[in-house]
Amino acid sequence: MRMKSVIIAGVALVFIAGGWLHKFPPELIRVGASYTAKIVCSNVFLAGRDPQNVLALDVQSPGHPLLSLMRVDVDRERGSVQAALLGFIGDGLAINRPGTGCASVPDGNVAMADKYRFTPLVVKSSAENEKKWPSGNRADTNLRIQKVIEQDALAGSGVRGIVVIHEGRLVAQRYADGFTQDTPLLGWSMTKSVTAALVGIQVADEKIRLDQDGWWHVTNARDGRAAIKISDLMAMSSGLHFNEGYGNVSDVTRMLYLESDMAAYARAQPLEHPVGTIWNYSSGTTVLLSAIWQAAAGAESLLVPRQRLFGPLGMKSAVLEVDARGNFVGSSYMYATTQDWARFGQFLLQDGQWDGKRILPEGFVKLMSTVAPASKGAYGQGQVWRWGPGGESPQEKKGDADFGLPADTFWMLGHDGQSVAIVPSRKLVVVRLGLTPSRLHYKPQAMLAEVIKALGRP
Repeated sequence: MRMKSVIIAGVALVFIAGGWLHKFPPELIRVGASYTAKIVCSNVFLAGRDPQNVLALDVQSPGHPLLSLMRVDVDRERGSVQAALLGFIGDGLAINRPGTGCASVPDGNVAMADKYRFTPLVVKSSAENEKKWPSGNRADTNLRIQKVIEQDALAGSGVRGIVVIHEGRLVAQRYADGFTQDTPLLGWSMTKSVTAALVGIQVADEKIRLDQDGWWHVTNARDGRAAIKISDLMAMSSGLHFNEGYGNVSDVTRMLYLESDMAAYARAQPLEHPVGTIWNYSSGTTVLLSAIWQAAAGAESLLVPRQRLFGPLGMKSAVLEVDARGNFVGSSYMYATTQDWARFGQFLLQDGQWDGKRILPEGFVKLMSTVAPASKGAYGQGQVWRWGPGGESPQEKKGDADFGLPADTFWMLGHDGQSVAIVPSRKLVVVRLGLTPSRLHYKPQAMLAEVIKALGRP
């Protein structure tokens, strides 16, 4: 009888604890549930992938141990995904909006989040595959380059797509099983470089200036934020506080997964250092840049990426997602095919011109890739990196120079092994996308060096 009472009490405690966790989930679980819903939503509705495959490969396999306990429910008719720990703790919710992709909805206000959409005009033609890149998808394959990227050790674990562009021609490409040239893939922080280009378009329109301060109604001179120039934000040297740590509840995970208005959260960060003196890699900074250019562009800002950038470049697959309050998540969330990421890299290689038409101000890309003084050589003045991943391995810390890469090489880099290497002196763009956690210390410089070697002398 006593044992039965103990068992009953134990079961009751489990139910009470479960009910408590359901009603008051810890923030870390809420972050995990929201992250799960968002990643599954985008990959299902933008990339056309199977939700359970995405849950297993993209969420659970490489992530925090708690993520292995996440369960998802996909409603294709409503365009929504719900996620929760063990199926009932966390209340993660994401919805898909045509034209602007998926958004986490941590406050549950689906009606508000659903306002930020538009009907995209997508024109596809079977003739595209017959046209040579970049107007089409047909390659001029260079067998020496193709052999380089087919080497698994150079391509890295978890690779999903590789594209090599030389002298404006698609000379090599590779895709993993289950992925094709038509599969949109997440660029993570490579999106920051796209945001820099969208800032540049507003500069070209003379709606903002890089030396402009007092951005977005920050006028309180007493706290020093009014002195921050747009150029300080572009160079990640604003002095604003922001913790970019992943794996726990930090500023970046809170902003991306617990805040419906990401720009408001980023704007509220206090000044931590004198403006321009400290380099701090910050997704909040780039979300602020998105808010600034959107405010300058006005009521039709949701259409700007497609009309002014993706459309002219032929990036038909590209979707830059917005949050639940209509802010472009310019720090983290753009999906595009490997070839379309290459089109953007080629656009930067061509100094912001496409088909002979100038889209960015002359010299803007050069400014982007000019070293930001506070970064000590690591970062440019326009949301690009001046060297590739160091791997952060205690056994081997190799930089670009150790691989013999040209000094003018600069990079777009993203979480989990995303990279676009741009080498102006060799007229070369190399895109590598996949799911390769940082703990594997993958360095794309090795593949880039072998590609350059295979090209021979310039």
